[in-house]
Amino acid sequence: MQKSMKSFDQKVLRKLKILPQYQKEEVLDFLDFLVKKTEPVVKPVKKLSRQKKKFKFDWEGGLADVQKDYTSVELQHKAMEWR
Repeated sequence: MQKSMKSFDQKVLRKLKILPQYQKEEVLDFLDFLVKKTEPVVKPVKKLSRQKKKFKFDWEGGLADVQKDYTSVELQHKAMEWR
């Protein structure tokens, strides 16, 4: 298997040597793409801030105008219908 790998590498190098410079650069870009594509994707983990954020109640009273028409349970049922 080592011998076939060497001959393969030699074939690639022979073909690479006959290419003009701009195509060699394209080959290099493509190789970089392939290497990056095979690397495992690791998403960075966000660090939790030490300071807890407080929950905002800026929505409070947003449905005050429908209070006289619906109870909170009826509004929950309506919300389920809309989903």
